[in-house]
Order: sequence, then C-alpha cells, then structure tokens
Amino acid sequence: MLDRDAKRVLIGKRIAQELKDGDYVNLGIGLPVEVANHIPEGIRVFFQSENGILGAGPAPLPGQEDPDLINAGGGPITAIPGASYFDSFLSFSLIRGGHINMTVLGALQVDAQGNIANWSIPGKLVPGIGGAMDLVVGARQVVAAMEHTDKDGNPKILEACTLPLTGAGVVTLIVTDMAVIRVTPAGLRLCEVASWTTVDDVVAATGARLLIDGPVGTFS
Repeated sequence: MLDRDAKRVLIGKRIAQELKDGDYVNLGIGLPVEVANHIPEGIRVFFQSENGILGAGPAPLPGQEDPDLINAGGGPITAIPGASYFDSFLSFSLIRGGHINMTVLGALQVDAQGNIANWSIPGKLVPGIGGAMDLVVGARQVVAAMEHTDKDGNPKILEACTLPLTGAGVVTLIVTDMAVIRVTPAGLRLCEVASWTTVDDVVAATGARLLIDGPVGTFS
C-alpha cells in the first residue's frame, strides 16, 4: 500500500505521459498540479491557470516561492521563459473558446457515463465550483485525477454519481493510484493497473463494471 505522497507522484507521472508537445493544459488545484513536475523529455507543454497565466512551470523548491506567482488555488508555482500573464476575461476566453487541449481535475466521484462530481459534498462547507464548470465543457480532453477509493475504502468510480455534478459525459480518462481507465461509449475500459496492485483488486475497488477486452498494462 502506498502512502498519500507516493500516490500523488504515481498519478501525476502517469498523467504526464498523456501530454503532447505544444499542448495547452489546465491543472486543477490539489493533486493535478503534480503533473507539472513530470513532463516527459523532449516536449514543451504550456500550463494555463484560470487566474491568468499561460506558461506555469513546476512547483518551486522550498524557500524559493514567490508570493506573487501562484495558481488559481493560491499554491506557489514557477513560470517558464516566455510565460504570459493576463486578466480573467482572456483566461476564460481561452477555456471557453476551446483552446485548452486538456484539463486535469481532481474528483470526488466519476461514473460510467463520464460524469464528474468534484465540487460539492452536501452538508459540508466547500470553496465552490470555481472554473471547473467552464473547463469540463471547454477543454478538449478532461482527465480525472483521484485516489481510487475514499478514506473509508469506498469506491469513487461508480455506475452513477451520487454527488452534485460538475459536468455530464465529459471525462475522457480516469487515472487513480490503482488504474488507468478510459471512458468509452461502451463503458469504462480498464487499460492499465499500477504495479503495486492487481486487476482483481482494481475490479473489487471499483463501483462500476469495467470492460477488460484485451491485455491490461502496468504503470509505476
């Protein structure tokens, strides 16, 4: 069993493998920002944040944070050479205009139809939906980055979400600490399992039917 930090790195590294040279990519707050630390060699990716930056880099080293350089969640970031800064109007014009190749969002639940719930738990105080409502419809690909189960061991991948939706039928890929699952018209296709677990464990930890119609790879 991996600790939380190891899970974060595992998920971030695997999602980074989906990046393509020249992509414009939005990273949600929390776990998704780990992706910026694992860009494959030989490609250049432009990370966008809703608060008005295109060209965000990986997290700064401890002690080198710039209080004026943050992402939409208030977390410290760096900027690559040539990064640009702009107001919220232009930032959301990029998103709503379909110019973002991929958004990586944390998720509370994802279901077999590609629905995602990531902003509200009834009875609990939450920050709000933020830019996610625009990202799930404006980005060309929506990747859900999440732990496979909640802190009580309950599945977060379900036949149908029970929490308020952020977007309906928008998720294209789910990457967890246990598996890589693609959302297809036929259902959820299990593509890879983490090297520390097994296909049977993934099936048991998932609250939706998984399609296994070919070789299942591994990632680490």
